[in-house]
Amino acid sequence: MKKLFFITTFLTALAQSLLGMDSPQWLRYPSISPDGQTIVFEYDGDLFTISSEGGTATAITSNQAYDYQPVWSPDSKTIAFASDRYGNFDLFTIAAKGGTPNRITFNSKGEVPSSFTPDGQNILFSSTISDDYRNAMFPSGVLPELYSVPAKGGKVSQILTSPALDAKYSKDMKYILYRDSKGYEDHWRKHHTSAVTRDIYLYDIANKTHKMFSTFEGEDLYPVFNTSNDEIYYLTEKSGSFNVWKAPVKNNTQLTQISTFEKHPVRFLSISDKNKLCYFWNGEIYTQEEGKAPVKLQVKIAVDNKENEVSYEKLSSGATEMSVSPNGKEVAFIVRGEVFVTAVDYGTTKRITNTPEQERSVSFSPDGKALLYASERNGSWNLYQTKMTREEETQFANSTILKEEAVLETEAETFQPKYSPDGKEVAFLEERVILKVINLESKKVRTILGKEWNYSYSDGDQHYDWSPDGKWFLVNIYPHTIFMPDAAMVDAQGNQKVINLTESGYSDSEAKWSLKGNAMIWFTDKRGYRSHGSWGSQSDVYVQFFNQKALDDFKLSKEEKEINEAAEKAKKEDDKDADKDKKKDKKDKKDEKEEDLNIEFTGMEDRQVCLTINPSNLSDAILTPDGKKLFYLSKFEDGYDLWVNDLEEKETKKVLDLKGGGGAMQFDKDAKNLFLMSGNSIIKVDVATNKRKDISYTAEMYLDKAKEREYLFEHVWRTMLRKFYDPEMHQLDWEFYKSEYKRFLPYINNNHDFAEMLSELLGELNASHTGSGYRSGSKNPDQTAELGAFFDWDYDGDGLRIAEILEKGPLNQADSKIKAGTIIEKIDGITIPKNESYFPLLNHKAGKKVLLALYNPYTKERWEETVKPVSSISTLLYERWVKKRQEECERLSNGRIGYVHVKGMDSPSYRKVYSEVLGKYATYEAIIVDTRFNGGGWLHDDLATLLSGEVYSTLSPRGQDFGTEPLSKWKKPSAVLISESNYSDACAFPYVYQTLKLGKLIGMPVPGTMTAVWWETLQDPSLYFGMPMVGVKDTKGKYIENQQIEPDIKVANKYEVVTKGDDQQLKKGVESLLKEIDNK
Repeated sequence: MKKLFFITTFLTALAQSLLGMDSPQWLRYPSISPDGQTIVFEYDGDLFTISSEGGTATAITSNQAYDYQPVWSPDSKTIAFASDRYGNFDLFTIAAKGGTPNRITFNSKGEVPSSFTPDGQNILFSSTISDDYRNAMFPSGVLPELYSVPAKGGKVSQILTSPALDAKYSKDMKYILYRDSKGYEDHWRKHHTSAVTRDIYLYDIANKTHKMFSTFEGEDLYPVFNTSNDEIYYLTEKSGSFNVWKAPVKNNTQLTQISTFEKHPVRFLSISDKNKLCYFWNGEIYTQEEGKAPVKLQVKIAVDNKENEVSYEKLSSGATEMSVSPNGKEVAFIVRGEVFVTAVDYGTTKRITNTPEQERSVSFSPDGKALLYASERNGSWNLYQTKMTREEETQFANSTILKEEAVLETEAETFQPKYSPDGKEVAFLEERVILKVINLESKKVRTILGKEWNYSYSDGDQHYDWSPDGKWFLVNIYPHTIFMPDAAMVDAQGNQKVINLTESGYSDSEAKWSLKGNAMIWFTDKRGYRSHGSWGSQSDVYVQFFNQKALDDFKLSKEEKEINEAAEKAKKEDDKDADKDKKKDKKDKKDEKEEDLNIEFTGMEDRQVCLTINPSNLSDAILTPDGKKLFYLSKFEDGYDLWVNDLEEKETKKVLDLKGGGGAMQFDKDAKNLFLMSGNSIIKVDVATNKRKDISYTAEMYLDKAKEREYLFEHVWRTMLRKFYDPEMHQLDWEFYKSEYKRFLPYINNNHDFAEMLSELLGELNASHTGSGYRSGSKNPDQTAELGAFFDWDYDGDGLRIAEILEKGPLNQADSKIKAGTIIEKIDGITIPKNESYFPLLNHKAGKKVLLALYNPYTKERWEETVKPVSSISTLLYERWVKKRQEECERLSNGRIGYVHVKGMDSPSYRKVYSEVLGKYATYEAIIVDTRFNGGGWLHDDLATLLSGEVYSTLSPRGQDFGTEPLSKWKKPSAVLISESNYSDACAFPYVYQTLKLGKLIGMPVPGTMTAVWWETLQDPSLYFGMPMVGVKDTKGKYIENQQIEPDIKVANKYEVVTKGDDQQLKKGVESLLKEIDNK
């Protein structure tokens, strides 16, 4: 009977897998055919069609790639869609009944279809291939252009050089309906009302004018014409959640709400020729006819899985942390969220944990017989240890049966566990910042350091270190303010008396016990070169001696140390011979082991010594127990290298040229070998000879991606709950949305959909710096090389007519005859016909010699030149844009006003601004500081300080007035250009500038996006998500987040004008400053 039941259950499950499922969820990107008979949608990365009345869906694509954004041809026979089959999203078409897709576009920038033209001959799509050379808009990926390509493939034509997404022609092709894009924000964010939210526009083709159609200050998306083209339907959050609304073309204020959904957004609006609407809501597809209620489409899907539910993986790279066994024969590490151990000499690797959840902070017990780690299970981060169970097995890498046991499982998050030196206790962090200790036998827990001393920005950023005798901890603390740490000592008994050991006012952190507990080493930047702007400074390694004897021993010469060591060795031999009582000998050793550390708290500041010869960017440092050598990971140019300072020989040299990422270092028990992580590589170094050995491993695991995604969803939701800057979660019912979105997990089998679903979830918070993303990492993707030129989109002949050559680009060579107007007739001997795409001819040609056949239509000369295309011209485009702004500012002000653009809120950008403001434009009467399309960083105070100079004295050598103080500040009028594209710290700077009344803000309002974010890469390293964790309040105690900053002079860059080269915001800035300086 049981056997029959099993067979029946198995066959039922198999049938559900192969024959279909009822009511599948997460049916994205639905689009109804013009004849109203069929709906196409994306599910599990493939496209399906289904009757608009419901039924069983049919897959029309079945590729490993991700296919989405389907649009219909007017005759309902063809579907265009985007697919990343070649590593980037290209346009494909396929018959509505299925078949082999036909590739239409070939540029690796990525293309997304909007619609077919009314005659069905062409497809509109958005991409960032190339602006028109006259366009004065910022060259950014958030401002794509609108293109057209023949439905059967061929030459791409530019329709608009300004952003026009989800574009559709009116039937008479006199208008284009579209939605805009203004700046940086996650597409799936909800409920925000600011200048950056998307709006609906109508473009008059004959008059070349753009008219804003939508009026709501929030989001307006997915516009469509009705059948008669006299009404426009679109999605708007005007009613709270995204719903369908409509308005007459001739009266955009006469709005009518069509759908009335709540709590979830309506997405992906489409319409048939008979005005039947189709859209997505809450995971499913709905249709709606005029005057009727929405109808949920009943969907069944018959499809097999494209890949095995569980895959067998062999990973030889990707380790994120490591721990060395006391005997130095094994290394434990984390890869893909699991604990593994490998044998150092043989590479034999054993999987220790086997969970979908993540493990972190692995370490060996002092005797090497147990492994300790944290794991996020059962709704919390908990502590666990694993031991070998068979006495004859002494190494984890070659063990068979292991036993895991919980050290501590609580509702409170517990992190970063470390065994005490005697292995009887475990220290850990509760709720990421509270240092506690648990006794493994009694299970009693005591608090060592309270939460008032620290803040955790990213998981794993806290530091503490047990003393060798187990009676003290070295810790990082924030004694006064966030992000300004000191190194401190606190006793391990729970008295919570904190002793600040550094008190320098600089950054002092990462203190480690050294010299058997007689000293500590730590990082400090008090002697280091500081970043000219923004965060960052170079650090040294210092040593703090805890008693005078330790300092005196350190100061001994090499000869004196050898004499002392010989005397100590002789004394030990004499003591050993004299001691005949073995029991007494054992007792003495026990007493010696338990002897308290000698810590002299007075005079600490006089016992500090710098151990590095110069400051640098440091990742980790470690001092040999005898104090003779300091090893440290330092970065000067290309990455972190291993250096050693031989403190006896007074010689510093590079040990290993790693050029890797930062990592951690650890000695084995006898300090004969040093182990380190460089990026994701694990390396062993012989301390005596500096000989290197790379530690290899093969981490074998069965990976259940569905269960992993289920865990990752939980992790993202919980982490946001614990770390979001507003503890009230913006008054959102976060628990409700967890249950609402979690139910979609069984219907998602790929990371494109998964990241999109996470973004929808995070978007409910209405916060900047949220959302998830997927780094697809395709192998050998298409890459269209760049020639470094603007081509004339109006040219209709064979070849490519050059409109402008970029300075410093591949065509800008001293001996080249190529100039504007030259026509490229052939690439590598292949003719470029007028109706065909040339992009395939440049695929994978970056850095390679390419032969161009050229023609000058003015002189009738033909010739050939060899060039080397490049992979990207984004930097050249940016430099060109800035140069043109500078030239225009110079022209408009007649050389009186300078112009600088702040590319990012970082040190390189500040150095550029500083150099030009106080150098190139030092004698000008005023300065324009342009912050548009600045994505953020941390520079607001530096910029405000630079622009806040007021003369308080004049420097006058021998009666010659030759300068004023302050020397390093701008002391004349300034104005700041802003727009909807200012983001993060580029929102903070306009706020500071306006608050301090330094000058006028000119342009468009800046959305309130001032939070500090942590972008966490998940255990599947192709996925990440953003957490805004630190809010910033204004002088009235109100968060700047979601508080829009209004300009003093509001002016928009109208598309009709700016695309012809006229930057209206810059023009207004010059006009305002000229008026100011003329009135002085």
